[in-house]
Amino acid sequence: MQNFTNEPIDISALPRYEEVKLNALQPKYWNVILLNISAIFLIIGIASAVIIYFVEEIHFMSWLFGLVYVLFLGFTFLLSKISFQKRGFAFREHDVIYRSGILATNTMIIPYNRVQHVALHEGFISRYFDLAKVEIFTAGGDSSDVSIPGIKKEQAEDIKQLLMGKIQKQL
Repeated sequence: MQNFTNEPIDISALPRYEEVKLNALQPKYWNVILLNISAIFLIIGIASAVIIYFVEEIHFMSWLFGLVYVLFLGFTFLLSKISFQKRGFAFREHDVIYRSGILATNTMIIPYNRVQHVALHEGFISRYFDLAKVEIFTAGGDSSDVSIPGIKKEQAEDIKQLLMGKIQKQL
């Protein structure tokens, strides 16, 4: 018969994920973000200009809308830049770490033994810059648990192969 033990763990001796040096996203990914934001604001700007032009009751407020539009655009660029700079990822011996967030920092740590599926995604703009996104799926969800964008396509393919190898070892 086996004796059951349940000794306490010294949590001060546990490895600190905060000390792991994270890899930054590729600088070219900032261009992808800028192009996406620009496209969205271009569509909003054109639609708003058409509405302002055809609705006579709001002509006098066009300068106010323009001011709000420019301020919101600047605020969006600023938050996007901060978000871009705070993102990072690392692949360790037993798990993957992904950090993101602006005001609150989110750190996802997924052990390789929980990974069920890995996908590689290249958007239209990302493909132009030779970038890809690695999506990591665990059991019990329809969407990916971690999506790491802004990785060189070649490196993303290597990461996918690494994770697929880890999945195969579990079977």
